[in-house]
Amino acid sequence: MSSPTSLTEQLDAARPRVTSLFRIVVGLLFACHGASSLFGSFGGVDGAGGTVDTGTWPGWYAAVIQLVGGILVMTGLFTRSAAFISSGSMAYAYFTEHQTEKLWPLENGGEASAMFCWAFLMIVFTGPGPWALDRLLGERRVTEPHRQSTRV
Repeated sequence: MSSPTSLTEQLDAARPRVTSLFRIVVGLLFACHGASSLFGSFGGVDGAGGTVDTGTWPGWYAAVIQLVGGILVMTGLFTRSAAFISSGSMAYAYFTEHQTEKLWPLENGGEASAMFCWAFLMIVFTGPGPWALDRLLGERRVTEPHRQSTRV
């Protein structure tokens, strides 16, 4: 009879799937922020359905990064690149919009920016996990036979 698997072994076995779930949730929440700012959904930027004026710096550009980056991360397409850009945008938001007021995120309202920044940075290093469009595209590239050149 084999010995029962330890809790650590069980958790390690679940790591790839949990990595995918983490990426999906973080991407969805980030995309919701972008949709809120661009389309006024989820109460909009002011709680009354307001939107960010098109082309305004930095709000409108941040919202586009949030929506597009969030969707790409959520679906696992170009995951690491999208997560890197999203992380950088949140670092920029924290240091230019929040930290100018006070140092700590609890004091300056920058908790979401700080958490998204670090969550996306983690995704850059951990990758998308198994449930990602990146994996499907990568497998397709690997399984397609290489064509031989007919040049002589």
